Amino acid sequence: MAFIQSALGQLVLGAFLAFLAAGFAFRFKMLTLSGAVAAFLLGALTFGLGGLGWAVVLIVFFISSSTLSLLFKKRKISAESMYSKGGRRDAAQVLANGGIAGLFVLLHFFFPDAWIPWLGFCATLAAANADTWATELGVLNPGKPILILSARTVEPGTSGAISLVGTLASTAGAALIALIGWFLMPAGLINAPTSFEIFALVTLGGLFGSLVDSVLGASFQAIYYCDSCQKVTEKHPLHGCGAETHLIRGIKWMDNDRVNLACTISAPLLVIILGMIIQR
Repeated sequence: MAFIQSALGQLVLGAFLAFLAAGFAFRFKMLTLSGAVAAFLLGALTFGLGGLGWAVVLIVFFISSSTLSLLFKKRKISAESMYSKGGRRDAAQVLANGGIAGLFVLLHFFFPDAWIPWLGFCATLAAANADTWATELGVLNPGKPILILSARTVEPGTSGAISLVGTLASTAGAALIALIGWFLMPAGLINAPTSFEIFALVTLGGLFGSLVDSVLGASFQAIYYCDSCQKVTEKHPLHGCGAETHLIRGIKWMDNDRVNLACTISAPLLVIILGMIIQR
């Protein structure tokens, strides 16, 4: 009974703090209404069932990625015209980036002594952060990026494009989450990798997830063309100018949200497999 009361109390507190955070993000136009609702649910779940350490990792991801989206607006104007959505994240974007992390929180609730949930949780958010940092800071690259599969020079913002600055930013974004995961790793996890191994694995996993995102963006992601503007874009069925767009490559159902979801699934898979190999 005492355990149930404690869990319910933490869940209520988590819901309250998540409401404040989501409301703040909505007020300052970081999230749409649907995005704020999704962020509230994810935050309440993470704090309520995970605890403070889990919530801190999620908050660091959200603050760092949201802050970067507000910077360098002038440098990102042309690139943002290609994106399927604007800077405000909706529910689909929130869940694509954080939904898998929420599943690891649930796994931790049922298996509190296992190390896999913590490692998977951190790797998921490291991949999402790496991808966001690469996108937001890649525009600072002095030259045009190249497509990851063909090395062909393309315009900034093109799906599947990589650059030196973007890759370094991606690594830094993953390392930030890995660092927090290192310092806040819960005590008492059975047969867990060492703290430094957590840091190394999560950083590697985050970078790997970001590269998976780029590979899918250059191959299977749906890319459209606006005849009116004569521009390549992710927007469909209408471009920002109001003209219709038509598919020029990729699979129609493979939009950016699904690519991001693949990014956040691939990272924990790799990291957990490597973690299990290390622990043998």
